[in-house]
Amino acid sequence: MNSVASAIRAALLTADQRAKCFAARQVARDWRKGALAWRFDVAMPDQPAWPATPELLPPGQMPKRRKGGSESGRIALWHALAHIEFVAIDLALDMAGRFGAAMGEEFVGDFLGVAADEAMHFALLARKLESLGSHYGALPAHAGLWEAAQDTSGDVAARLAVVPMVLEARGLDVTPATLERVRASGDAGGAKILTRILDDEIRHVGLGTKYFLRCAETMQARPESLWQTLVKQHFHGSIKPPFNDSARLAAGLSRGFYAEIAH
Repeated sequence: MNSVASAIRAALLTADQRAKCFAARQVARDWRKGALAWRFDVAMPDQPAWPATPELLPPGQMPKRRKGGSESGRIALWHALAHIEFVAIDLALDMAGRFGAAMGEEFVGDFLGVAADEAMHFALLARKLESLGSHYGALPAHAGLWEAAQDTSGDVAARLAVVPMVLEARGLDVTPATLERVRASGDAGGAKILTRILDDEIRHVGLGTKYFLRCAETMQARPESLWQTLVKQHFHGSIKPPFNDSARLAAGLSRGFYAEIAH
């Protein structure tokens, strides 16, 4: 029987976007069915395989998206969202494969489920781009999203603190405003996609918070203090308002975590 680690590694090393989505969902399905052995017999790659496009640029070199409702602006928005979700597939797979042996079967199942969700989100966004006459890879994309994985590759508490509890939590803050703009433009289909993503991301942040609290308990550390320390050490951006406090609280992420270090 194939090991869960080798199945996750194979998905991470799948470059083609559609094939990666299929692989992520297949790993999650096989795990639920009991078709993968509980063995961590291979290491996770330092970097996943990605398609030749989009061109990945440092944050400072990314072209500025124009405000307003132009067609090029809409395509740029959906492309940026698609790229976030594409990298999120690999972040969730790596979480399960890199830390699963120590964290246990429930952890692996939860984050393989997150990977399957992210694959579904990407597929929806890729189809949205195609409906606008474009495709994923047509524009440059942010090169820095995988840095959070590299910077936290040796510490599951740090990974949980930064990826679900900072990066995905930021999505809870900014998605409602984007949703309102899309809805106001009359794009009911786009609004439906964003509503689905927002609902799922609340659950994803909640999973990250749940396992972070378990890590803090094991370390006999105050969760808020531990989180703040790890974020200062491993996150290179700033924690800044506005915050969607209600969505964050629904995910178990109270203001006690982030208010003190917000800029």
